[in-house]
Amino acid sequence: MFALLKIEWLKLKRYRAFWWMLAIVMLTYPGINLMMYTLYDTITSGKEMTNMLAKMLLGNPYAFPESWHTVAYFSSYFVMLPSILVIMLIANEYQFRTHRQNVIDGWSRQQFITAKMMGVLTVSIIVTIVYTLVACAFGFASDKMYYYRWSEQLQYIPLFLLQSFAQLSIAFLLGFLIKRAFIALGIFVFYYLVIENIAASYFKYKLHLDIVARLLPFKISDGMIIPPAFVGHWGKDAKQGYDNALSDVPTQIILTIALTAIIWYICYTVQKKRDL
Repeated sequence: MFALLKIEWLKLKRYRAFWWMLAIVMLTYPGINLMMYTLYDTITSGKEMTNMLAKMLLGNPYAFPESWHTVAYFSSYFVMLPSILVIMLIANEYQFRTHRQNVIDGWSRQQFITAKMMGVLTVSIIVTIVYTLVACAFGFASDKMYYYRWSEQLQYIPLFLLQSFAQLSIAFLLGFLIKRAFIALGIFVFYYLVIENIAASYFKYKLHLDIVARLLPFKISDGMIIPPAFVGHWGKDAKQGYDNALSDVPTQIILTIALTAIIWYICYTVQKKRDL
């Protein structure tokens, strides 16, 4: 297992696109959260009645312990960046025939998929580390009065890791089945940005089948990290909606694990029968 992981790491660290992706993630995660924090600061700063009311209603979503939740939620919008890398990595294996060479060199078909799974897990861990550092930075910097609460809500770290791994697994499956990076990327981006959002809105608002919307591939894992608590202060029945979404998190965790297991089972099964 460690030998497979070492080989995958050697491939990753020599792949220039991996370092570009990591650099972009390290910019986008703090970037999107800095933008949201600036918006929050603009709304709540000042001595006007509206500013004070907004601060009372919103609290500080970037102070501990809410920083873990808030940063996880906004950072999760950029799963597309590491997903592109994952698709390119598996597509390159087929483009340059290295998947065949691995088997010739003594790997079994199952070991090839295991190595790829470890690679996807490695990318997931790296982006989770970046998220953790960003959440810590905002938590300590935004309000020093609550730094002692840093250890609360740490469950969002493993949740972010699971969400990243689950969604990167979907990207891997697409690249694994199609084998061509450009086509797989096009399908992935179009589905992720357009099709699933339209389908989710249709089921939720048109047919009032929220449970079906929650079962769409990316929505399953998205349901583990719901919008931050301050969102629940706005709109009719928003607080009730927040509480309901929070109570659904354990179910979404189970569904995410099940879907991810199915994805890798499909990968192992296809690899076992596929011609090299």
